[in-house]
Amino acid sequence: MQHWREPHRRYHTVEHLQECLDAFDEVASLAVRPAEVELAVWYHDAIYEIGVDTNELKSAYLAERAMTSAGCDREAIGRVRSLILATRHHGRPESTDEALLLDIDLAILGAPDKRFDRYDADIREEYHALPWSKYVAGRRQVLRGFLERPRLYLSGHFHDRLEAAAHANLSRALKRLPALRGLPG
Repeated sequence: MQHWREPHRRYHTVEHLQECLDAFDEVASLAVRPAEVELAVWYHDAIYEIGVDTNELKSAYLAERAMTSAGCDREAIGRVRSLILATRHHGRPESTDEALLLDIDLAILGAPDKRFDRYDADIREEYHALPWSKYVAGRRQVLRGFLERPRLYLSGHFHDRLEAAAHANLSRALKRLPALRGLPG
């Protein structure tokens, strides 16, 4: 929990963890290995350093150390590690459990307008050290990337409940960002 409470975090906080755990509770019965998915939820953003591309790897390592110390089976440790690494959101999930975890992690995108807007503001605050023009360019790329996916949510549960709202939220957030030309540094 100390990681989730680090002072530099604005979105990747205990609130995000709690929302992910709540979303997991909704779909736990759909998981092949629910205990492993839940462990991956707990650890998926445990390490979160701004602008670093090794957060998931470090989070997976933290989970691996904890599970090893608790005497967990090596195969289970490997599966949890793979789940956490899947939250990099590169490529297609390799299992039902990965798909569920990715949907859980992205559930915020389909949140009610007010909650989504606070999430969007929290992301900007989390990245406050990044120059505005770089933030806008990167954020545009992320938002467009999500909007261009043929299907944002991979499980029927999240797709049916959140897909339309997520597209509306992402489109609204993209429209709020200024054009890239003439932005101050």
